[in-house]
Amino acid sequence: PGTRLMIIDRQPSSDEDRNGLPFSGAAGQLLDRMLAAIGIERQDVYLASAIPWRPPGGRTPTDEERALCLPFVLRHIELAKPGFILACGEAAGYLIDQRTGINKLRGKWNDLQIGEVHARMLPIFHPAFLIDQPGLKKLAWADLLSLKAEMEQER
Repeated sequence: PGTRLMIIDRQPSSDEDRNGLPFSGAAGQLLDRMLAAIGIERQDVYLASAIPWRPPGGRTPTDEERALCLPFVLRHIELAKPGFILACGEAAGYLIDQRTGINKLRGKWNDLQIGEVHARMLPIFHPAFLIDQPGLKKLAWADLLSLKAEMEQER
């Protein structure tokens, strides 16, 4: 808590479920490299998951599960008090209550007001998705540069 940047994951992957940490395994390693490319280290960000458990079989969370968890992730944001949020993959639509896919949400800043906390949220492709779709890394790079510029502007 107290970091300027919070990164919110979707539900845990099997790697994350095993060790209890968001952004573990290959996706976590890619996230570390992505952050390092804009001068941010993992220890300087707050990592969290939108859904705290892995649904059975790794299936997509149901609408009921999402609705059940939303107050918890919003409170998590309120307690962490970030100025900026990177919402990875499905977590982006979930946080702004939109069914639109990440392809349409990514790269567009959103203002979140949660209690007393105002945060700027940028949807971005999930690192696991970028591992499967490396051609989209150029779009993720543009998003990271946008994040860096916004964070530098608000120093």
